[in-house]
Amino acid sequence: MMIIDKRKIYEAIDNQKPDSVALNGPEGLVSRIQEVADNIEETFHIPAYVIGDTCWGSCDLNTHAADLLGADILFNIGHTIAMESLGKKVIMINAYDDVSFETVARKCASDLKARHKTLSLLTDSQHLNQIANVKKIFKEYGYDIMIGRGKGQLNDAQVFGCEFYPAYFMQQRVDAYVFLGQSMFHSAGIAMSTERPTYMLDPYYQEYLEVTEFARNLQKKAILAIYKALDAQRIGLIIGLKEGQFAQIRALELKRTLEKLGKKVRLIALTEITEERIQVFRQIDAFIQVACPRISIDNHFKKPMLSVPQGLALIKLLKKEPIEDFLKVQHWL
Repeated sequence: MMIIDKRKIYEAIDNQKPDSVALNGPEGLVSRIQEVADNIEETFHIPAYVIGDTCWGSCDLNTHAADLLGADILFNIGHTIAMESLGKKVIMINAYDDVSFETVARKCASDLKARHKTLSLLTDSQHLNQIANVKKIFKEYGYDIMIGRGKGQLNDAQVFGCEFYPAYFMQQRVDAYVFLGQSMFHSAGIAMSTERPTYMLDPYYQEYLEVTEFARNLQKKAILAIYKALDAQRIGLIIGLKEGQFAQIRALELKRTLEKLGKKVRLIALTEITEERIQVFRQIDAFIQVACPRISIDNHFKKPMLSVPQGLALIKLLKKEPIEDFLKVQHWL
């Protein structure tokens, strides 16, 4: 069950005395967030708005909605980062899953003994509280366990879908990675950014899975999209309008470089980058979006839709330069 840090919410309301608040978080937490909003209204007698739009992470906070609603505080729930707050309005609220990793960790530790000696443990926001317990289990089985240091918004052992600092800095020191949680999304990102064997511990089905081959297939798909974009004469450069994904400067840099290489570039701004939305741009042969790299790598588009690392790789190909290891970086923006 997800445990939301309601104490921190109540303390913030007590201290700041807001006239109203807003709450948001990942889709899977919306029902629990509604319960928290009910408790706030009953306890403090102020409006508590639940922002129901999708919220993919700390890059997708939707403070604009909170501003429109006149909310004095926006509680972002379930996207734990190294900072307590972002800006003047947003307070980050932890939400940890109390599911046990005991059984699946012991199964994985027993099975992998013949294959690996040194491992690094990684996880997402919801399972950061389990790292110490799982580390202890693997050490019981004789493993050397390395925990990568966080950087920027990331805590130690934490990864986002586009940031892998704790994994990246450990790649020369470990044999493999073990990700705590039921997320192919995060696990595949670790494998692609490090090119090391990566295992996902699923505490709900009590099984572990090696995701290395799945990640290789995603990487092949990403490479294919780059080569398909080589012949594009007109490229659409998409700037994401979500506040944490707004990379206008990066887009303009790419535009200048591509135009020097003979490409025609159309600047496009979108909040949601989907196949349905880009169909209206019929004159465009290929796209590069600077909002979220996983939009390009994980999703299907009929025309090439490149992320920033893919766009940089495309530029290298146009300059007749090699593109190996273009995803083997710590931050895909």
